Amino acid sequence: MNDIKELEKSLDYQFKNKNLIIEALTHKSYKKPYNNERLEFLGDAVIDLIIGEYLFKKFSKVNEGELSKLRASLVNERGLEKLAKKIDLGKYIFISLAEENNHGREKPSLLSNAFEAIIGAIYLESGLKRAKEIVLKLLEEVYPQIDLKSIFRDYKTTLQELTQAQFGTTPEYTMIASFGPDHKKEFEIEVSVKGRRLAIAKGKSKKDAQQKAAQKALEILEKEFSE
Repeated sequence: MNDIKELEKSLDYQFKNKNLIIEALTHKSYKKPYNNERLEFLGDAVIDLIIGEYLFKKFSKVNEGELSKLRASLVNERGLEKLAKKIDLGKYIFISLAEENNHGREKPSLLSNAFEAIIGAIYLESGLKRAKEIVLKLLEEVYPQIDLKSIFRDYKTTLQELTQAQFGTTPEYTMIASFGPDHKKEFEIEVSVKGRRLAIAKGKSKKDAQQKAAQKALEILEKEFSE
């Protein structure tokens, strides 16, 4: 476990209440009377608002549908994982030994959830303005260019175009399993082409899992075609 002061330095924020940051960093596997799930819930809403307002002001001529797609690309598990990695958040999370051995510090879901919890904690302690400054600073460091073309890529559409051109057919998506309670479900989706399984991915929604599976499949096929 690394010194939390280093994390505060990366965030450019010093917690007045150290118990709050400890709670934000505590995964449920750590078996304490508290964990970061409630702060994660709050942080999710705060980040949605911050990014939504940012995009609304930045893209004055973009319609609601495109704004929603762009926000989804920035605040989904993969997008928040990038922000978490920017501050090396995985180093500081309190997790069980079993989770540690299962590479928990590198899991996208664990990292994105912890990032939401951290922002929720900052919002509670210092309000929306300070939380906004921190989120947007990280966002602009991780994404030097923020526009529809560079941020949002519809992997499913790209994969379909590729497989139609190369194989004369479209990908098939199959739900393998779903996990967790109704309010926090995860879905596991497989994508295959002509009976060949290309990739499997998990997501917080079926669409999210399909996009991730399509992205993995694209990487595999593009590598094969370049060889």
